[in-house]
Amino acid sequence: MRRILLLVLFGLLILPAAAQPKHKNFTVSVYVRAYEVEKMKDTQWLESTWKTISSQLDVDKIYLETHRDMLLIDDATLEKAKKFFQKQGLEVAGGITYTISEPNDFETFSYSDPKDRAWVQKVAETTARHFDELLLDDFFFTSSKKDVEIAAKGNRSWTAYRLERMNEAGRNLVVGPAKAVNPKVKCIIKYPNWYDDFQGLGFNLEWGPQIFDGVWTGTETRDPAGNQHLQNYLSYNIMRYFENISGGRNGGGWVDSGGIYMSMDRYAEQLFLTAIAKGRDVMLFAYNQLLDVKLNPMFRAPWQDQGTSWSYDEMTAPFKKGKETVTPTTMARIADIVLRKADDLCGKLGNPVGIHSYKVYHQPGEEFLQNYLGMIGLPMDMYPAFPKGRKTVLLTEQAAADPALTEKIDRQLKAGGDVFITTGLLKAVPEKIAPICELRCDDLKAIVNDFGRYGKSEKDILIPQVRYWTNDSWEVVSAGRPLTGGVSGWPILHRCIYSQGTLYVLTIPDDFGNLYDYPEGALNEIRRRMSRDMDLYLEGPAKVGLFLYDNKTVIVENFNDEPVNVKLVGTAGFKQLTDLETGETVEAAVEQMPAFFRRMGTPSPKAAMTIRPHSYRAFRYE
Repeated sequence: MRRILLLVLFGLLILPAAAQPKHKNFTVSVYVRAYEVEKMKDTQWLESTWKTISSQLDVDKIYLETHRDMLLIDDATLEKAKKFFQKQGLEVAGGITYTISEPNDFETFSYSDPKDRAWVQKVAETTARHFDELLLDDFFFTSSKKDVEIAAKGNRSWTAYRLERMNEAGRNLVVGPAKAVNPKVKCIIKYPNWYDDFQGLGFNLEWGPQIFDGVWTGTETRDPAGNQHLQNYLSYNIMRYFENISGGRNGGGWVDSGGIYMSMDRYAEQLFLTAIAKGRDVMLFAYNQLLDVKLNPMFRAPWQDQGTSWSYDEMTAPFKKGKETVTPTTMARIADIVLRKADDLCGKLGNPVGIHSYKVYHQPGEEFLQNYLGMIGLPMDMYPAFPKGRKTVLLTEQAAADPALTEKIDRQLKAGGDVFITTGLLKAVPEKIAPICELRCDDLKAIVNDFGRYGKSEKDILIPQVRYWTNDSWEVVSAGRPLTGGVSGWPILHRCIYSQGTLYVLTIPDDFGNLYDYPEGALNEIRRRMSRDMDLYLEGPAKVGLFLYDNKTVIVENFNDEPVNVKLVGTAGFKQLTDLETGETVEAAVEQMPAFFRRMGTPSPKAAMTIRPHSYRAFRYE
């Protein structure tokens, strides 16, 4: 017996130690496309490429794609790659991209075509045989309008048909067959970044998260001037939204190299925002980019000489890893430094909090507006149900389809809360707003640049005209061209007192980007009134994000190319900020206010600071 025990103990001693997590607060994963998995037949290529990446980036998990563009990887290659990465101490999962030809306008399968359906099922079954987790990349939707699809659609709209068809395909072609092959397999769907257009292609955010075992989130915002017009803030906001709709089953966020040629900071911001949204995993797409996107002096922007949050010089400098000196060569090193810094910070942050915005499933209108609002310092938190127990609720045009909207607004106001509606919602359903306040917003426009006591814009801004009964409701912030000494003005922020609460109308310019041109004074007043549920609100220019957490921590991030002076404004008990990274303190103090503003209430304490370009500061407040 003693000899047996000794042998057992000796065996335990020589077993390889379990891989230690390389990050404390989230996992860092890398996705490998089928094209690169195919190359892993070549042992030399596999080993040399992994050495290049792993010497510059600590990775916890890897996803091996089995299919893309009709390329289905053979069993032997999948098993070879899988075992190689397991020996490196990584967790290994599978991935699927359901495309026929990505270069051909993302050509997707026809989910009413029997041959396509059989192939889709075969891919799911093949993947489930090799992995206990499979993740669908962006393309589990359909844009097909083949004759078979036209016949199957019948008299329905494309949206209605595709929503139903893709639900059926998810159950019967992916999840069901995969679990029949491997009952342990978890089937995860990764939703891309263009969430407000999903319904038109069959992505069903209402039922999809229930069909699959979890969701992942596309947080790639790349160049905001690109054809999707995705604002920086989306990398954070979409993480919170998918967490809310999935019942807390949002596995993580997914970032690629898009935008890196604007500067290294544009890539770093996407990674950082994904992490501080409290993502459980940060996925780096993809293996080939981490290998082939070389460090380039063009990634270094002029403002980085000002001591910004991320230093390209640090990212290109040789560093010690174990006993070796590594000279960075690719974007893998950028990701590693950004995520190391984010990992240290995330352990100090609580759960994110924000202004609750009600977004009805599948309802178009004012697409992606919440991301623009996030870029003017309003912390957003989108929900698929009308929020309860909140002092402030935001309703955009995407709430218009709720048949009980009037009753819900009435209930919120009678409970002493406020409701902010956008001009898009007012124009869409004036009859649902009229029982609260009779307002009009149609096709009439105004050009404004003067906001009176709140400042002036450097640009002319085209806005919808909000009209109302004089003395029934009142303008809070007005604008004209000019307003002071001019002939007319129009509401930018309008209010109507109803029962115990206030209905506000927030004017949204025709070009959402013109929100960034509103003067600081106007933005400050909007932020002040919309932040009743928050401990702090921001004063300062646009393109500055505010991120609040329930453990009295806060992050302020500057997306501008120049430094900004901002203030955090708190309640009467607000005393100071303590920097979470440096320990520096910033005292809060009450400022002297003009007589007009003193009539609006007791002055609040404010903590002033300067934020460098494309940089952030994180604080604990008391």
